[in-house]
Amino acid sequence: MEALAVGALDWMIGSARPAGAGLTWASTAAGGEADHTLYSGGAGVVLTLLEAWSHFQDDRYAEAARRGAAASAAAVDGEEGCSLYFGLTGMAVALRAVHRRLGDEAAGRAADRALSRVRARFDGRGWGEMVELLFGNAGIGLGALHAGDLELAVLAVEPYLRTADPTPGGVNWAVRPSPARSHHLAHGTLGIVSALAAVGAAAGRDDLIELARAGAADVVSRDEAGPAGFLVPHSDPPHRPELIERYSYGWCNGPAGDAQAFRLLGALTGEPAWAGLADRCWHTVTGSGLPRRLRPGFWDNNGRCCGTAGVLALACDRHVERGESLEFATVLADDLAARATVDAAGVRWSNHEHRVTPSALEPHVGWAMGNAGIVREVLRFARAAGGRDPAYAVPWPDHMAAPAIAG
Repeated sequence: MEALAVGALDWMIGSARPAGAGLTWASTAAGGEADHTLYSGGAGVVLTLLEAWSHFQDDRYAEAARRGAAASAAAVDGEEGCSLYFGLTGMAVALRAVHRRLGDEAAGRAADRALSRVRARFDGRGWGEMVELLFGNAGIGLGALHAGDLELAVLAVEPYLRTADPTPGGVNWAVRPSPARSHHLAHGTLGIVSALAAVGAAAGRDDLIELARAGAADVVSRDEAGPAGFLVPHSDPPHRPELIERYSYGWCNGPAGDAQAFRLLGALTGEPAWAGLADRCWHTVTGSGLPRRLRPGFWDNNGRCCGTAGVLALACDRHVERGESLEFATVLADDLAARATVDAAGVRWSNHEHRVTPSALEPHVGWAMGNAGIVREVLRFARAAGGRDPAYAVPWPDHMAAPAIAG
C-alpha cells in the first residue's frame, strides 16, 4: 500500500503548476483555474503532503506542502468564499498546519488573515444561504476551532440556537433554501451537531452541547434499520430525488459519517449510548455490500467524501479505539488498490457516473473525490496494518482523532 501511495503522491506533485515560488492545483488533472479549497484543491493536497512527510520522512513532500501554502497565502485576499470546504476557512486550516508542522511563520500570518476576513463577512446569521458543514456555519465553526480561533468558532455556531426548529424527535435546521431537511454530516443535522458539540465543549457552553443532543435525537428518531443497524434517509422531503438516492452509506450522507458524529458525542459526553449507535452504523455499513458495486450507482466512488476511503477511515478508527480486526479495512484497501490506475505518470483514481457514457470520470487531485483523500487513509491503514502508530500526523477539523484503547 505504501508503494501505491508513493505513486499517487508523485502524480499529485506532477499535476501541480508553478505559481511564483508556490504551487497550485486545479480541481482535475485537465487543469482549469487554480483551486485553493479543502474540498478539491490545494488546501486538501497540502494537508496530505504533510501527512506523507510525517509518514515517509521525505523532505520533498514538506517542500511541496510549503510551496502549496505559499500559493494559498498569496490567494487569501482574493478569495470570496468563506466556508471550510470551499473557501477561506479551509485555506486557514491548511496554512495553520504548515505553520505548526514546518514552522512557516508566513503561513501562520496568512491563516490569521484568512480568518479575519471570514469574521468580517459574518452577517449575523451566517455567510450565505447554506448553513451546514461543507458550505456554512458548522464547517466554519469546526475549522476556526481547529485553527485556534475559538471566538470565531462560537460566533459561527451560536445562530443555531435561534434557528433550530422543533421536531417530534428533537430539532433540526433549514440548511438550504429548498424545503428539504437533510440529516447527515455533509449537508445536514449531524454536521451541525458535530460543530455544536465540539465548539460547545471547547467553550464550556452547555447550551450548545444540549442543542447538539437534541439534533442527534432527531436523526436517531428517523432510523429505519434498528435495533441492530442504523440507516436514515438522505433528506425529508427528498431533495432532488431524480438525482439523489434515498439511502447512502458513505461519510457524507450515510452511516459511515453518522458514526463519526456519534463517536464525537460519546467522547465529549462520556455517555455509552453513543457508542452503541456507532456500532449500529458499522453493522449497516459492513452489511451493505460495499465496496462491491452491486448495481449502477450504488458504490461508484473511491474517495474520502462519498466513497471507499471515507469508510476506511472509520474502519481504522474502530481498530484503534475498539481493538477490532482490520479484516474489513483490508477489504476496503484491497479494493482501492484494484481500482487504481497505475502507469508512468504515477497512481490515480477515477470515480464513475453510471448515467453517462463513458462512465469513468476524470481523476481528481483533491481530498473529497481524489488522490489526496485516498492517500491520507491508505497511509494510515499501512501504519495500522504494520503495527505502527496509526494516528494522523495532521488532524482533520471534522474527524475526531481516535484515542487508543487502554492496554
